[in-house]
Amino acid sequence: MRRLTPTGDASRPVEFAQAAQPVPAPDEVLIKVEAFSPNRGETFLLERPEPGLQPGKDVAGLVVQAAADGSGPPAGSRVVGHPPMGGWAEYAA
Repeated sequence: MRRLTPTGDASRPVEFAQAAQPVPAPDEVLIKVEAFSPNRGETFLLERPEPGLQPGKDVAGLVVQAAADGSGPPAGSRVVGHPPMGGWAEYAA
């Protein structure tokens, strides 16, 4: 899948890269991200990105895999979420 990753270059702070699709924990759903919203804090992190930074805390999309433990919305549900990271991608857990 594609994900936006920080470059550390002020003239081009992010670029698309290939990454593995996230594997949700038993109490998480897998979302096909349809929209995300960069927030101010994340833009500041792009100025001097830490190794492994995966921005993306505000997402909206469609549940494509329900949580294994039965919690949360079923597949096919439209959702908004606030994952700890990784939302600037095609899929998020």
